[in-house]
Amino acid sequence: MVNTIDMQDLRHLNLFEKITRIRTRYCFSYNDILMFCVPKQDIPRALGRNGENLRKMSDIIRKRVRIIPIPRGIQDARPFIQSVIAPVSFKEIEINPSEIIVNAGSENKAALIGRNKRRLLEMKSILKDFFKVDYRVI
Repeated sequence: MVNTIDMQDLRHLNLFEKITRIRTRYCFSYNDILMFCVPKQDIPRALGRNGENLRKMSDIIRKRVRIIPIPRGIQDARPFIQSVIAPVSFKEIEINPSEIIVNAGSENKAALIGRNKRRLLEMKSILKDFFKVDYRVI
């Protein structure tokens, strides 16, 4: 799924495994939040008791950390995108074989695009790595 792992991602993945004892290879950043993808049944174990593991990682890395489920295929694109962009929401999503089109509405469109299209480009690269499709916000 995720094609390249640089040294910083490797350090984050090793720290994640050391703290949670869950091995994963999916780590990416969106909107200055570090996200780790784990199997859905391992999310409570990764969070720890009362979110203890999450707080510990956040304190060490000095970044917000979020744990989300790994998408199993293009059919999981909607919940995957919702969990990545939360708390921002969208009205509807259209999934085609070659692209994913998100209709955000007037208020949330700016939040999904970001200043200088930063969040749009981040999400494009994430969806290109996971689903090999293009991404548009309307």
